[in-house]
Amino acid sequence: MSVAEPPVRAGFEAIPRHKVYQEVARQLERHILENLKPGDVLPAERQLTVMLGVSRGSVRDAIRSLELKGLLEPRQGFGTVICDIAVTPTDPLAKALLDRHQLVAELIDVRKMIEPHVAARAARHATPEDIAEMEEILGRQELKVGHGEPATDEDTEFHYAIALASRNRAILKVLDVLMDLLRETREKSSQVKGRPQKSLAGHRRILTALKRHDAAAAEAAVNRHLREIENIALNRL
Repeated sequence: MSVAEPPVRAGFEAIPRHKVYQEVARQLERHILENLKPGDVLPAERQLTVMLGVSRGSVRDAIRSLELKGLLEPRQGFGTVICDIAVTPTDPLAKALLDRHQLVAELIDVRKMIEPHVAARAARHATPEDIAEMEEILGRQELKVGHGEPATDEDTEFHYAIALASRNRAILKVLDVLMDLLRETREKSSQVKGRPQKSLAGHRRILTALKRHDAAAAEAAVNRHLREIENIALNRL
């Protein structure tokens, strides 16, 4: 007794047995370009398996290959979405660089949401001991910058010192995660000519405002500092 072949939906061709997933990918790509638009959701893997008459593994491999080309994007709890190929790079390396650029931009944006307010709070709560600690950190940073040495550690310490002076322990954990995620980018951008000097000058402006216990000036100084960091870091990627 013969076994009935799985149904094949109109518009799709029967798949030859050799190089199955590549053929699935080819037909899916054609279907996407001809019948779907950016934002549409691709049918589920189970549905595509029936529609194309192939194994689920072949469908999965085909979808992954189209994700690498930038045609598809998986979204948690939503499905596999059609991308706008006019703005999505088809080269995997280019897409990885774009994703990295977007991640760094978003992380710096989080710093811009948080750190100016932390500095304003620190200006109101900083003790003479806090100010002395920041002075000592910037003294070490200045020495390293003067000798052409990387001062990423002192940069991190200074921002931690501001968070400590704000008297909010929870913000330290948030800042720790942000600094860790941005470490590679910060180390690379510190090699840009003039960047270490600009960072030190920004820190000096912040400290001047903290010494005066001027919350508005401290907030403004951090905003300016983060804008400068953003311009350098994103242009470096």
